[in-house]
Amino acid sequence: MTATLALSLGLQAAAATATIPAVDLLAATDGDLLQRVGTGDRDAFESLYRRYARSVFGLALRRLGDRGIAEDAVQEAFTAVWRSAGTYRPDRGPGAPWLYTVARNAIADRARRRPEPVSEVPDTPDHEPLPGERAEAEWVSWRVHRALEELPFSERQVIELAYWGGLSQTEVADFLGIPLGTVKTRTRSGLGRLAAALEGELE
Repeated sequence: MTATLALSLGLQAAAATATIPAVDLLAATDGDLLQRVGTGDRDAFESLYRRYARSVFGLALRRLGDRGIAEDAVQEAFTAVWRSAGTYRPDRGPGAPWLYTVARNAIADRARRRPEPVSEVPDTPDHEPLPGERAEAEWVSWRVHRALEELPFSERQVIELAYWGGLSQTEVADFLGIPLGTVKTRTRSGLGRLAAALEGELE
């Protein structure tokens, strides 16, 4: 599936990535890969695809209930990742929740094109905060991000997916391909570490 998707996208990355320093793509974070994809890095795209194609397919299959349609949704999701990776900003959140949001939107678009109706959760209106509230919220967000960076990767990953990606614990387990009990354990441990790190700062 990777080769087919690469051909359909018409990836031309050699010139775009000529000045980008080489990195170990296996060890790179999701955010690092997305930033490289945003510059046209085909290898980074394929690495990101290998990491998440199976998980995205599982989400699509559960939502759409048809293997063929789910496979099409995965293709569309990663096409959208390739096209919009340049808009990803690491200061606004981690890479995995961003990728999940793109994938979820592609799956929802595919569901809407099906002949049978699919129920959607209605959007809630946004309430613009006052300048002082916005400044405080930005400081809290920055401090939480800093504390998250100090967590073990396994704990940070499940918390990021839950709080930035909006996934339930069951969805996190499906997305990462790990048992639900493991997600719950990592979440409890990670939140405990966060509470200790932020104690007295966010009151």
